[in-house]
Amino acid sequence: MIFQPHIPRAPLDRFVEYMLYHEAQDSVHNFERFLPDGNVEIIIDLHDHAQFIYDNDSLKEIQACHHVWASGFRTEPITIPSGKASAMLIIGFRRGMAYPFFPVPMNEIVDCVVDADLLWGCSFADLREQILENQNSVRTFELVENFLIENFISRLTINPCVEFAVNTISREPDQVILKDLSQKVGYSQKHFISMFRNQVGVSPKEFLKIIRFQKAVNEIETTPDFDWSGIAADCGFYDQAHFINDFRHFSGFTPTEYARRRGTFLNYIPIG
Repeated sequence: MIFQPHIPRAPLDRFVEYMLYHEAQDSVHNFERFLPDGNVEIIIDLHDHAQFIYDNDSLKEIQACHHVWASGFRTEPITIPSGKASAMLIIGFRRGMAYPFFPVPMNEIVDCVVDADLLWGCSFADLREQILENQNSVRTFELVENFLIENFISRLTINPCVEFAVNTISREPDQVILKDLSQKVGYSQKHFISMFRNQVGVSPKEFLKIIRFQKAVNEIETTPDFDWSGIAADCGFYDQAHFINDFRHFSGFTPTEYARRRGTFLNYIPIG
C-alpha cells in the first residue's frame, strides 16, 4: 500500500487541507462504509475501470464513477469499494472551504457524487491526463497545485463569517449554542443559515450534529474503555439516547456495534 499525503502551498492551504496519493493492491474485504465527516473531496482515479457506489443495505451497484468526480458534503453514510487494486489522488478541502472551487452552491451537491465533467467540463480530465504522463509524485502534486491556482485564483476569497462559524463549531461542538453563534456573526438567523448552507452545504444545526458525531468517533478511537454516557456528554449530546440515535443515523450502527466493527482507517468501516 502507498499512502502519500501532501500539504499544498499558499494560498491553497487556506482552502485545501490535504492532497493524498493512495494506492492499494490487497484487501480482506470488498466494501467499506464511509461515514459523514464534514468534508468535501475531489477524487482523481488513475485507473480506467469504473468505481461503484453501492446501496448501504443490499450492496447492489447504484452509481458508477469514472476518472474524476466530486463527493459533496455528506449527511449519511455511503458504501464504496474497499480500494483493492486502486490508485487515486484525492483533493480534500478544509471544512466549509470548498465553495470557491465549485460552480454551484454547495447545498446542491449534498449527499451527491458528481462526475467532474458535469461541473467543470473537461478541465479535470485534462489534468488527469497530465498526471498519468508523470510517474513522479512530487511533480504530480505540483501539477495539481498549479491547476487549482491557475483555474481558481480569482475565486479564492474567504467569507470571514462562515469561516468563524465553521471553526467555532469544529473546535468546540460540545459548547456551541447556535443562537449565540448567529448573534456573534452579526447577521439575522435566517440570513446566516442561508449563507452557511450555500457555502458549506448544510445548515449550521446539521453541521453541528455531524461534528459532534465526528468528535464521538474520535473519542471511540482514543479511549480504551467506552463510557457511553460520558462520551455523549463530552460531545455535546443532550443525553445518551440522542447520542445513540444520531450515531446510528450517521453510521448505520450503534456506538457499540461501530466500536466492534471499525477498521484501520478513521470513518471507514469494513463491510463484506
